[in-house]
Amino acid sequence: MAATIIVVDDHEVVRTGICTAIQQAPCGCRVVGQASTVAEARELVARTSPQIAIIDVVLPDGDGIQLCREIRGQHPDTACVLLTSFPEPRNMLSAAFAGAAAYLSKDSSATDLLGIVSAIVAGERFLDPREISVLLDEAASNAEEDVLSSRLTGQERRVFELIGQGLSNRQIAEQLHLTERTVKNYASRILHKLGMERRTEAAVLSARLAERRALREAMRP
Repeated sequence: MAATIIVVDDHEVVRTGICTAIQQAPCGCRVVGQASTVAEARELVARTSPQIAIIDVVLPDGDGIQLCREIRGQHPDTACVLLTSFPEPRNMLSAAFAGAAAYLSKDSSATDLLGIVSAIVAGERFLDPREISVLLDEAASNAEEDVLSSRLTGQERRVFELIGQGLSNRQIAEQLHLTERTVKNYASRILHKLGMERRTEAAVLSARLAERRALREAMRP
């Protein structure tokens, strides 16, 4: 049987365009209804039990991600594809936890959308909360690394990393062949540049970044 689809978007032109693309595609899918609001979508899903619901993230009377969560809770066999004009990683993670099968920018082509629809019909899912969490964590780590690289000198970075390993000023001085007073000055400059007041704050940040680097290295093929 042809896969059944509903389209939820408050812009008629968008809905019509998506429906036309689906109906003209050779994927064997069939549009069984359209909705422009959350309320209409709830009624439509209850009445048609579609295999796929294509939903705009922003709707006049509610949130498409929350609607997805409701649909997945009440109709677990309905896969949700969320469309957005402003794709953001955090919203993508929210969509994944809401049970969405895919999260797509409205700038994407009809071919991209149809490809995702066909893949979902075949049983694929594009959003995994665990994978997205890893990506976001890595992005945050990279951002912090960039900040450190731009603010700290090479020697300050070395001192910063050793602080993260729990070494005292004396131990750092011995390892880097510096005086203890020089290391203390480096530590003070590091705190100032990072906007921190306590050495423990720098130690926690340094240890966290080191752990992330080790994890990335371990995950590399």
